[in-house]
Amino acid sequence: GLFTMAQCAVTAIGRDPARLPSSAVPHPDHDGWHHWPDVPADSFAGQTGVILFKAEGDVARVRMFPTARHLNMGGSIHGGAVMSFIDMALFAGGRCAGMGAGHYVTLDCAAHFIARGQLNVPMDAIVRLVGQTKGGHVFLSGHCEQDGRPTHSFTGTLKRIRTPEPAAA
Repeated sequence: GLFTMAQCAVTAIGRDPARLPSSAVPHPDHDGWHHWPDVPADSFAGQTGVILFKAEGDVARVRMFPTARHLNMGGSIHGGAVMSFIDMALFAGGRCAGMGAGHYVTLDCAAHFIARGQLNVPMDAIVRLVGQTKGGHVFLSGHCEQDGRPTHSFTGTLKRIRTPEPAAA
């Protein structure tokens, strides 16, 4: 379809609303970043803390802020916390990198641990859309980094699903 001048300007600076996850809004304290404002703090997803995301050309950058609640007994970020972050980054980052709109579930996620994640240093996931099929499969890859140094690499496959109709009363 045709774009208005305002839509063209938004697209040109990497803030295309069509490439944002649903319910994403600009973060008030992080210019150029978006977030999900309504994640319940006591939910599993809420345990990761604030997740920021933005498009950067043909990839996306997704950020978490590791705190003491994310640490393992050895003082580095727990592998489970990293895997949860990566899984969430596949969704937010996939959409920002060009994944089609829809409701998705994770089919698989593989991660390689390169270096220990550090406390109080933002962790970024750089997410690339490798491909997507007409049948709704999405293939993603990327890596996590802290201060520009790789900490993890990952791949993941998502599947678009139709939300079931509510049961008739």
